[in-house]
Amino acid sequence: MTKDHRGARPPGRRSLLAGAAGLVTTVAAATAVPVGVAAAAPAPAPTPAPAPNPAPARRFAGKVVLVTGATSGIGRAAAIAFAREGAKVGFCGRREELGRRVEAEIRAAGGEATYTRADVRDPAQVESFVAGVADQYGRLDVALNNAGTQIVKPLHEMTVEEWDDTAHTNTRGVFLAIKYEVPPMRESGGGVILVTGSANEFASRPGLGAYSASKGGVTGLVRTAALDYGQDNIRVAALSPGTTDTGLVDRRRPPNITDEQWAAGKAQYGADNVDALRRMARPEEMAAAALALASPDMSFLTGTSVIVDGGMLAGL
Repeated sequence: MTKDHRGARPPGRRSLLAGAAGLVTTVAAATAVPVGVAAAAPAPAPTPAPAPNPAPARRFAGKVVLVTGATSGIGRAAAIAFAREGAKVGFCGRREELGRRVEAEIRAAGGEATYTRADVRDPAQVESFVAGVADQYGRLDVALNNAGTQIVKPLHEMTVEEWDDTAHTNTRGVFLAIKYEVPPMRESGGGVILVTGSANEFASRPGLGAYSASKGGVTGLVRTAALDYGQDNIRVAALSPGTTDTGLVDRRRPPNITDEQWAAGKAQYGADNVDALRRMARPEEMAAAALALASPDMSFLTGTSVIVDGGMLAGL
């Protein structure tokens, strides 16, 4: 074996192994546990804290939504649902006490809403309501034209005033709303106009002549408005519910029956008339459908009526 340039021999393989063995022995001796003493378990690695779940995105955050006829029923449920999803909601109705209650309920839950007393049969009130919502919140993105009424009578027993009231509320009221909603939506770069139609656009029941005619008129308005304003990035569609458990149903309540009897009667009506799901809809289910139709998920839907009737028409 040769010397290196300093005259020392480089260490051989055996000496390296021996040195390593000595190191191991030294370390082992230093860390050896005396006989009879248990070795302490190594400290476990700290468990990382779970990452916080991000708050779910709210579909209408930063949007302004207008709802007519929102003091009860489907309109009330929709105003609450839109606000829960982050929208600033302006809504109207004729019953001021109920409107203030809905406004307070939304604000108590952390939402933003403003109630205005307005009657959709009055052009000046509709114009003022729509302009007020757009001015207060700075834009208009979604409108749900929901205000409606219903008279149940054979045609020959219906007065002209009852016919006119149904038509002016359900059809003319929608025309007026669209008329005044389009300009602020254009300024906002587009939007969605929804109308509460009815399965009675397509089939009817005895005594619903005026109501069916008025909702059929809504279908024509929706189709034409979709064609008129598609180039403005405004979608227009009808949500057409089947029988929904709202005040329109409760108007048919016979006198002198208990709440339990009325609830049982409504349940039986649903079982007899809604062939698939065999129950009436809840207002919250129609509100959920309205939010789905107004969302970007339905960006190519316009000019049509979407039937949400629990399979009622499927059984006719």
